[in-house]
Amino acid sequence: MAERKKESFVTGAAVLTASTIIIKILGAVFKIPLSNIIGVSAMGDFGIAYNIYALLLTISTAGLPVALSRMVSASDVLGHRNQVKRTFRVAWGAFFVMGLLSTLFMLLFHRQLAEFMGSPEAAPAIAVLAPSLLCVCLMSAYRGYTQGLGNMVPTSVSQIIETLCKVLFGLSAAWLLIRAGRGGSAGAAGGIFGVTVGTVLGLVYIFFASKRLDRRANAPTGQPDVPESVGRTLKSLITIGIPIIIGSCVLNLVALVDTKMIYGRLQNALGYSYETAKALYGTYFNTQTLYNLPSAFAVPMVTSAIPAIAAYVAQRKNRDAAQVLGASLKLMNLLAMPMAVGMGVLAAPIMGGLYGDTDPAAGSILSILSAAGWGVCIMMVTNAILQAYGHERLPIISIAVGGVCKVAVSYVLLGIPAVGILGAPLGNLACYGVICVLNLIFIRRKAPDCPPLLPLFIRPLLASALMGGCAWGVHALLRIAFARLGLFQSGRLEFLAPAAVAIAVGVVLYLVFVVVLRAITKEELELVPKGDKLGRLLRVR
Repeated sequence: MAERKKESFVTGAAVLTASTIIIKILGAVFKIPLSNIIGVSAMGDFGIAYNIYALLLTISTAGLPVALSRMVSASDVLGHRNQVKRTFRVAWGAFFVMGLLSTLFMLLFHRQLAEFMGSPEAAPAIAVLAPSLLCVCLMSAYRGYTQGLGNMVPTSVSQIIETLCKVLFGLSAAWLLIRAGRGGSAGAAGGIFGVTVGTVLGLVYIFFASKRLDRRANAPTGQPDVPESVGRTLKSLITIGIPIIIGSCVLNLVALVDTKMIYGRLQNALGYSYETAKALYGTYFNTQTLYNLPSAFAVPMVTSAIPAIAAYVAQRKNRDAAQVLGASLKLMNLLAMPMAVGMGVLAAPIMGGLYGDTDPAAGSILSILSAAGWGVCIMMVTNAILQAYGHERLPIISIAVGGVCKVAVSYVLLGIPAVGILGAPLGNLACYGVICVLNLIFIRRKAPDCPPLLPLFIRPLLASALMGGCAWGVHALLRIAFARLGLFQSGRLEFLAPAAVAIAVGVVLYLVFVVVLRAITKEELELVPKGDKLGRLLRVR
């Protein structure tokens, strides 16, 4: 049984990593053309609807799928099929009630929500997105159930279905509505329509996938299998999920406050027109797709090592747990730092090439957010480490303090004419910087035999800085060379061609710098699943 669970864990990590890559590529394929179809101003309406949806979804689902999967897994291993069924049914009922209430709230008050956020034109997008809440809540129940049974495929496939439908139906609806002359707000609602269709079809798929898993679940062991009461089961779900829900809600609430604050401060403090403020927010929202890339690609690979910490802690093998802690943090730095640095130095050509946005503010926003994106990655892995050591409540403190800093910094800086819209990404940078510092302090104090943390950051940062300088130099030289040769001098290729070459060169040089600087050792890599193969590939000694 233990060996089967180990294989399931390794396979699941690989499946989730592969699906994350596919989903992020499809997500970029969706948002970038959508912005070009409906315009940067209408993307502000899309962003408002999506931020409201994200907050309500977090309140309804965050934490409970994790609790459900843990409880289902524990009962399944023991062959307690009746308890597995009881846990799932209780969770399904809870998800249904929360999803229905959230959908009704968003549907009945879509106009009021849009006006409260400062953009009445966002009302159609909010209304179209409302049914997704119920569908995603029910999908979360099925995802937690199938993950608890050790199968990550239904979760991954349902996510891909969601994203693929979003691309196909969302872009088609947006294009048709814009072509029919319905305006940008209707186009934003059309893009949101794809999200709703994707959640419906994803729910249909995972429903049937879970039925197939039922037939392959562990058979009873012959031991007493009397399920806990409904009340006790629900209490267990809530007790495990509450800390995660609180932490996630704080960040989503801060994002929602940030949206309203951007509109209000730009108009009231700086005297911008509504349309100008809306366009600037649309530019800011466009950078979010790229800003979220580091955490999306890095987290599935790094957090696969976190269960090893929990296992060592349970066996009181503190030194082994500390070694995995150090390797996890260093590997996260090695993955997230170069993405943040590369995105930062090439921000302007990336925004110009992908969105056709030559406004200097677009590149500056992405440059600042790239550093904040690294902070998000460190926050995620440090949160997971603290949870593995049994300190689930400490991340809530750091997130709350970071959220307050975010709101305060953004509010002040958004009202300064020389800063303007850059106050929003600077607030993000302050937020995640504070969270990371606090989490690292907590780890240093709470983790027995904790290794020195500063060395885990120095060499990855040096390798990333060298790579960033080389990538910037290659890009600058290529711009000069292409201009003299008369190549790629119009349209988006003027930005994309030299940036793409600079990125490719940067990736190769970064791998060289990692090996030369001995940024990670063979022993550290072997502590991470599949690290031995990665070490042989990079010839790390």
